[in-house]
Amino acid sequence: MSVWAIVAAGGRGDRLGLDRPKAFAALRGRPLLAESLERLDRSDWVEAIVVAAPEGWKEPTVLLAEELGCGKVSACVTGGPTRAESVRLALAEVPDDAAVTIVHDAARPLLTDEVVGRVLEPLGEGWDGAVPGLPVADTVKRVRGDAVVETVSRDDLVAVQTPQAFVASVLRQASAGDVAGASDCAALVERAGGRIKVVPGDPRLRKVTDASDLELLASWL
Repeated sequence: MSVWAIVAAGGRGDRLGLDRPKAFAALRGRPLLAESLERLDRSDWVEAIVVAAPEGWKEPTVLLAEELGCGKVSACVTGGPTRAESVRLALAEVPDDAAVTIVHDAARPLLTDEVVGRVLEPLGEGWDGAVPGLPVADTVKRVRGDAVVETVSRDDLVAVQTPQAFVASVLRQASAGDVAGASDCAALVERAGGRIKVVPGDPRLRKVTDASDLELLASWL
């Protein structure tokens, strides 16, 4: 099975307050992006990698992959104005004969091969895609302005992570249309009528949004 990985690394990371994109924030003295690239490059599941780089940072991304010795990095594209558009641009570099496409956010650097295996397994069972998810622990309330209008049951809610795996042709078709408002690739496949399975996620796949997240993840390395 030919598995290609897309690393979505185009986020600006405004909340980090840095002079560089989030993917190049320092994690233990290295760019955040380095963790995802190395881990995917080492994975026996992954054949090749395409990176959607931040605008103006394509060359540094290519140089980083070369410095890390990540030989599976096949292409690097400049990402679009949204995550979904960045993934669509990266998909153009994935060959038509690829069986599966994995999409992973560089903002979740502590990727494990176990999670990659978990999201790939359902594709062999007839699912169009699979996502890792964790049960929602906090009480969730729907608000309008400052007013609570509803307390939402947590029973059927999960917090979804990446990597997300898809039958490559299904993701390509789902990404070809209107991608506005899609917060992840699974939303596009769902919108197109695809079947998505949730598999157990990993608490270590924490998304970096501010400096405290970087500090916590650094302590886990």
